Amino acid sequence: MTGSDPLRLYRTVRLIRRFEERAIELVRAGEIVGGIHPYLGQEGIAAGVCAALDREDLVTGTHRGHGHVLAKGAAPARMLAELCGRVTGLNRGRGGSMHAADFGVGVLGANAIVGAAGAILTGAVWERRRRGADIVGATFFGDGAVNEGMLLEAFNLAALWRIPVLFVCENNGYATTMPVDGAVAGTIAGRAAAFGMPAAVVDGQDPEAVREVTAAAVARMRAGGGPELVEARTYRFDAHHTFEHQVRLDYRPPEEVAEGRSRDPVDIAGARLDPAVRAEVDAAVEAELDAAVDYALAGPHPDPATALDHLYASGLTARTGGG
Repeated sequence: MTGSDPLRLYRTVRLIRRFEERAIELVRAGEIVGGIHPYLGQEGIAAGVCAALDREDLVTGTHRGHGHVLAKGAAPARMLAELCGRVTGLNRGRGGSMHAADFGVGVLGANAIVGAAGAILTGAVWERRRRGADIVGATFFGDGAVNEGMLLEAFNLAALWRIPVLFVCENNGYATTMPVDGAVAGTIAGRAAAFGMPAAVVDGQDPEAVREVTAAAVARMRAGGGPELVEARTYRFDAHHTFEHQVRLDYRPPEEVAEGRSRDPVDIAGARLDPAVRAEVDAAVEAELDAAVDYALAGPHPDPATALDHLYASGLTARTGGG
């Protein structure tokens, strides 16, 4: 899907929204251990970017990465099972919320290390292109990553070697609780100029606007134009992490949250559909997620005896420690 398709864009943002809300319910029920970083409010970015990519194109994401994985085409049931730590999950219950991957749809993984996903994707796209694959990549990161050396090194290599990577900054205004204005000198989009990369700033709450900007960038990259940067301005509706539901951190004024919530990507995308069609999509998403929850909770937990399996690509099993 590279052209405009309001129905599919709406379905994607609605699926991500309800997936995250269901996941929060499972956190509260104790089925997802350790909590999650909700993507609520930012769904338009993942939906818009991935709508402009082909299935073979590669994606890496962040600790707030469920939306990226789902938008690229991973099965919601297997993703939810992964969050619940079940062997029926995308990564046999071993990746969890912050490391979910699905190579079958080009998702090389979410990543809990701030800024690391950009370096991983740059290397992966370079390697695939060296082998003749006609692909591009998109990597997501937050405003808190733009001062990380690892990400800036990825900018530099991608620009030097003209690797077709779209660097997508999801600027929600906060690095955990640190306001972007107190952490980032200059501008985020302006960082691209230092590396000779084109950059664009887009309304991250509008999935169609994100798709249009991404599609134009991807077309240039496929034609040999090298990497580009997109700063998608958005707002996180929920907590940085679900632990905030208990500790109630006070760092965002209520009026700011209300203003941020007033531009909901689900409503923006939904307004482009006939209400009856939108209701049909909503019902279909609910049915799919009902089945996903059942699937996730029915799966077994991994056997602790296999905890050291899969550490090596060769299949070598790690030796247990001595007593």
